[in-house]
Parts: sequence; structure tokens; C-alpha cells
Amino acid sequence: MRRPLFVLITSLAVFAAASAGLSGKVEPFYTWYFSFAWWPAILATQAAVKLKGGRSTLFDDPRLFATLLPLSLTIWLVFEALNFRLGNWSYLNLPRELHWRWLGYALSFSSVLPALTTAADLLEHTGLFARSRCKPLVRPDALRPGLLAAGTACLVLPLMAPRLFFPLVWGAFVFLLEPWLHRHGGDSLLSDLESGRPRRPLLLLASGLLCGFFWEMWNFRAGARWVYDIPLPAGPKVFEMPLLGFLGFPAFALECFCLTSAFFILRRRVSLLSPGTRRLAWAALILGAAAFDVWVMRGIDSWTMIS
Repeated sequence: MRRPLFVLITSLAVFAAASAGLSGKVEPFYTWYFSFAWWPAILATQAAVKLKGGRSTLFDDPRLFATLLPLSLTIWLVFEALNFRLGNWSYLNLPRELHWRWLGYALSFSSVLPALTTAADLLEHTGLFARSRCKPLVRPDALRPGLLAAGTACLVLPLMAPRLFFPLVWGAFVFLLEPWLHRHGGDSLLSDLESGRPRRPLLLLASGLLCGFFWEMWNFRAGARWVYDIPLPAGPKVFEMPLLGFLGFPAFALECFCLTSAFFILRRRVSLLSPGTRRLAWAALILGAAAFDVWVMRGIDSWTMIS
């Protein structure tokens, strides 16, 4: 247990130094406080869960944890691309130097899935929803046409009329992907409900809300931060986020789960290819993801960064 203890102590020390630097507006802590807070929090929580005898993704499945980092970057950039049309958030006070700005993007955006996973590990260890049961969902396949129609509407309507339908985008990928995940044997929320076990969906919802609170809290005082432009009344602000906007975080956690599950199905299918074809498939996927990431980050610089 020496390694988790070392990670815990080191992470807490970095978090304390960053918080002190934030108070004194000392660089780089002031500008990049969000990352300096989130990564130590993720690592410290993973270590604490391990030390308490719980399942810690970082220590029990480090390859999975490492896979989440680049996957997190690309998944979040999907939503950044959608924001080019929605215009719901903008970034303030980012560095002028491209290399520092893009490093900040990479560090911040790659923490999304690890943060949600860490919150889920922590809440699972506490026993939250351990006894939750529900009436088994009967014939989930019959829901496929309705879910696909709902997912399509949730994706298309915000792009057509963003000022009216923008909240729907936070459910689009759940409705679009769940029928496919269930049909092809991936980790599926429909499968959980089909067996009468709602704990995982509930933990994901709670993880999203928990992470959303800390995302907003640690963003609020950072030098480089985001601000919102919500076109509909959404209640008083909590940090930068209007109160009703916090409802988007649980839905976002479900979307991240579905997108991640879809990736692992794809990875499993690629692994069944012949060695030569498998290498070509991975090269195409990696290059495609890298090209998409670069395109979106250039778009952030042009359209989302306002100072």
C-alpha cells in the first residue's frame, strides 16, 4: 500500500500548493488552477479508495485508466464541436502562446472521464444505491425505434434552433447509442434496467452531479476559465453555472458512459481482425481522432476563446 499512500500525500501537497498559488495569483497555478485542482483530486481520491479497500480504477486497472485519458480528450471535443453552433460557453484569459494553450486543453479535457470514473469509484465504495432494485424492463428491443427517434431529435433540433433546443444535446448520445450497445453486448444501461439493477445508472447520475459541482467550483476562481451564455431563464447562478444548468451534468455522465462503451466495443472488434488489418485499423482510428482533435482545438481558438 506504499504506492497509494505516496500518491495520496503527493497529490494533497500539490493541491495545497496550487490553492495557495491561486490565492496569491502565482503562476502557473492561477491560470491553470482547474487542472492543478482536478488532477490531484482524481489521484488522491483513487489512492484513498484503494487504501480503504475499495475498487480503484487507477490501481486495479491502470491500463483502463490510461486509456481513458486520450479517449476523454476526444469525447469532450465532440461537445466542443457542438458548441460551435450552440454557443453556450466561452473561454476567458487563456494564454496567448499556442503551445501552452493547447497543453492546457489537453490536460483539462483529458481529465473528464477520469473524474467521472473516480467519482463513481468513490460513490460505489460508500455503498450508495447498493440495495437499489427496480422492476425489470420488459422487451427493451421494442424501445429501439423510439430511442433512435428521440436521439436524432436531441441532436438535430439543437443544431437547427440552438437558442430554443440547446439542452436536448445532453441526451442525444444516450438515446442514439443505447439500442446499439444493448444489441451488440456492450456495457449498457438498458441491460442494467432489463435485469432490474439500476445501481450503475444511478451511480453515473450521482457522479455527474458531484463532478459538476467541483468543475464549477474550481473553474470559478481560476484565471483561465469558462463562462456561460444560456439563452433561457435558468435560475440564479451557482459559481458560473445557472442553477438549472446543473441538471445537465448527470445526463452528461450517462453520455460519457455510452460513448466510452461504444469505443470498447469498437476496440474489441478491431482486436478480432488479422494482424495487418488490425494495425491499419488502429492507424486510421488514431490519425482520424488526432485530426479531429486538432480541428476542434483550432476551432476553439477561433470561435470559443474570447480573450
